[in-house]
Amino acid sequence: MSVEVGQQAPDFTLASQHGEPISLSSFRGEKNVVLIFFPWAFSGICTGELCEISDRIDSLDNDHTVTLAVSCDPKFALRIFAEREGYTFTLLSDHWPHGAVTQAYGVFNDDLGVGYRGTFIIDKDGVVRYSVMNGIGDARDPDEYEKVLASLG
Repeated sequence: MSVEVGQQAPDFTLASQHGEPISLSSFRGEKNVVLIFFPWAFSGICTGELCEISDRIDSLDNDHTVTLAVSCDPKFALRIFAEREGYTFTLLSDHWPHGAVTQAYGVFNDDLGVGYRGTFIIDKDGVVRYSVMNGIGDARDPDEYEKVLASLG
């Protein structure tokens, strides 16, 4: 079951592409969070979606908002992926225990062992204010993220 709008977002700590532990709760009271789950580093749709996030980085990763992109790929693969594509936002590895956070958010595909394209916008109080889950082959619309963030102030 997916995390619903209005619920407290499940806390987690995952390793970034640089190996540093990042906790969702560390942003509480400080920043809104755009939490993006994606299936595979280096795949076409994932690369395109994250490049679009990168193109909009000023509105999605700033003094009021942080963007965290999560996949079940190992942190080493995510580091090379981020370097190759020039991503300046944080990529998080949900590799071990395999997909635990992705499962907690209800966006894990058991057959493939990866996340669906789920996005959650979490306000500064840790409450989910927006969620969407697309199939693995269906790209998301980041215009929606910007509209939700604008409403949060």
